[in-house]
Amino acid sequence: MQEKLRQDLQDELTAILDYWQTHTIDEKHGGFLGKLDNDNMPDPFAVKGAVLNARILWSFSAAYNVTKNPAYLQVATRAFDYITEYFIDKEFGGVMWTVGYAGDIVDTKKQIYAQAFVVYAFSEYYKASKNEKAKEKAIGLYSLIQLYSYDCVYGGYLEAFSREWKELEDLRLSEKDENEKKSMNTHLHVLEAYTNLYSIWADPSLKIHIQDLLRVFYDKIIDPNTHHLRLFFDEKWNPTGNLVSYGHDIEASWLLLEAAEVIGDAELIEKSKAAAILMTDAAKEGVDADGGLWYEYEPGEQQLIAEKHWWPQAEAVVGFVNAWQLSKDPRYLKDATNSWQYIEKNILDKAKGEWYWGIRDNKVMNEDKVGLWKCPYHNSRACLEIMKRL
Repeated sequence: MQEKLRQDLQDELTAILDYWQTHTIDEKHGGFLGKLDNDNMPDPFAVKGAVLNARILWSFSAAYNVTKNPAYLQVATRAFDYITEYFIDKEFGGVMWTVGYAGDIVDTKKQIYAQAFVVYAFSEYYKASKNEKAKEKAIGLYSLIQLYSYDCVYGGYLEAFSREWKELEDLRLSEKDENEKKSMNTHLHVLEAYTNLYSIWADPSLKIHIQDLLRVFYDKIIDPNTHHLRLFFDEKWNPTGNLVSYGHDIEASWLLLEAAEVIGDAELIEKSKAAAILMTDAAKEGVDADGGLWYEYEPGEQQLIAEKHWWPQAEAVVGFVNAWQLSKDPRYLKDATNSWQYIEKNILDKAKGEWYWGIRDNKVMNEDKVGLWKCPYHNSRACLEIMKRL
């Protein structure tokens, strides 16, 4: 079971990266196309997102670091050069949210989530390329996050700022999000970014910020009764809403432990191991009979958002393998295998490549194959994690 899962995901990694190399390079305007539909038809005039480009950079850098395939490093370098040239704000620092198809500035919002993804990606690219500029820029972005976003009074990080790092009315990461000062999602990806930065730059103050972030998760974000993540908060950490995100539950279950292990904090490692099992079991409430993981649930109204998006399925494979490794309970390995079988059967586009956005009412959702949010990161990372773990 283990060997087949590892081999399947190794093969899938190659398929995913082949797709991105073949279909997404923007030969005319540089960088990568901003949008492709389900049939791989590009929108040549689509805006280009910071998150998409950072995730391409991370995915190809991480794949190069494992496989040493020089073609992957070439794509990573293309992404690094494009982000450096067009997304980095040369006037006020930080990363802008979107640029136009030809690289002109479109949305100058400084979303902390996007700053974090570029730190994450630049750190990974430094491991692949040993380009000192990547490390310097990652540290520079980290310093800006600490300077502008860190809440010295209540702890944690504020969501978003204007181009000049001033307060904003609309802090939302996407239209579906609540307009609140703090979110689980931003904190999870700041933690992930800081963890990767620490692996190339073991700075003592960075370690303290990672420890603080982990404590924020244990003290504020994880619901002590249900072990689901709370998603949105006001400045003082009062939670707003009860929405459950199964994909984030299972993603956080292994990312928190990874952070504790990278900084080598024995107490937080033990805490994270115990929490990983509880959070995995909480996420498991969202697994359907066919092995797919539902998207979200609103407990107050007992309303299931009955969609199975690509990324929670990818995170489920990793989260269940992580729980199996920690507990030695074979049921978790079976859960991981079931998740992968669901992906193979329903999410992989076997004719045209990559993964569909998701399934709703047993049909493929007509959403982007490539876009601001549809990137090669969750699925390629799941492949890399399983190759490493098994």
